[in-house]
Amino acid sequence: MLHTALRCRANGETVEDIKHDLLIPTGRRKGQSPSLSSIYRALAEHEKTRAYPEAIETAHADFAALQQRDRSLA
Repeated sequence: MLHTALRCRANGETVEDIKHDLLIPTGRRKGQSPSLSSIYRALAEHEKTRAYPEAIETAHADFAALQQRDRSLA
């Protein structure tokens, strides 16, 4: 879904136009289009990931360390 939205945005399409090209693949809303706010959130999250890749890597490493610690305590 995100890749399609990114490609469409790169082609200059509005989020309102993109919405009709996207379908939710699983879950309660399977087969329906996502809300505009969901598309905006996904695009914003993608931009954050691109802007701060080291923060994402650090967060993943911290999470993995916490999981490892929890496993060793169990």
